[in-house]
Amino acid sequence: MARTLLLALLAFCIPAHPQSFEPYEGQPGKDVVWVPTRPALAEMMLDLASITPRDFVMDLGSGDGRLVIAAAKRGARALGVEYEQEMVSLARRNAAAAGVADRAQFIQGDMFQADISKATALVLFLLPTNLNRLVPKFLELPAGTRIVNNTYHIDGWDEERSVETSGECVSWCTALLYLVPAKVAGGWRLPAGELYLTQEIQRLSGTLVAPGGGRTPVEGRVTGERIRFVLSSDVYTGRVRGNEMSGEASGAYSGFWKAARIK
Repeated sequence: MARTLLLALLAFCIPAHPQSFEPYEGQPGKDVVWVPTRPALAEMMLDLASITPRDFVMDLGSGDGRLVIAAAKRGARALGVEYEQEMVSLARRNAAAAGVADRAQFIQGDMFQADISKATALVLFLLPTNLNRLVPKFLELPAGTRIVNNTYHIDGWDEERSVETSGECVSWCTALLYLVPAKVAGGWRLPAGELYLTQEIQRLSGTLVAPGGGRTPVEGRVTGERIRFVLSSDVYTGRVRGNEMSGEASGAYSGFWKAARIK
């Protein structure tokens, strides 16, 4: 009798359907409402980011886990950070059902506190207010790290590419690709003189100070590790590697060039 009573009490205390949670479009969360990325756009986002098995992909505010799971299906390791515990549990079940639970991991946490330093690509569906708060973290990532967002632009950044789904999609139909730019602000020593650059995300401006004191304005752009800037009629293109950059120049001065950061 006692055993029967205990079983009855356990049955009463344990929910009959522990996996019955189903999110709905527009469900409120801590920082955003939940709107799922359509499957066709999710695949386009991963294509735009050129995701391969060598990548470690992260999604912030990962919801039901669909972007993380789609990346894991391509062989990548992927991690979703989600504040709502019920969503985390649902995403883990979805990953298990898709057979990628070993590569698609989910943790409960605040996206703004998450450690994203190991990500080679971020695949997101966030609002501009969220993206703007995350920009300082984005800029600490290695140059060339890919960031793809569903529909919304990162203020002050120039996207490298964008794609749209075809068919009858009427909202949240666009994927935007950004590359974290190398940090080049400051002074650089070139054969032609000392180059002083200011940087606004990808856009560059500055001055070349020649050995004789002459000054030449500079305009340019950084795309990941790649740099391009113009001095008068000379065009410099190359790559940034920490405190050095080098490449090819064309114009009045042409050929290989190399610059070191002035410390």
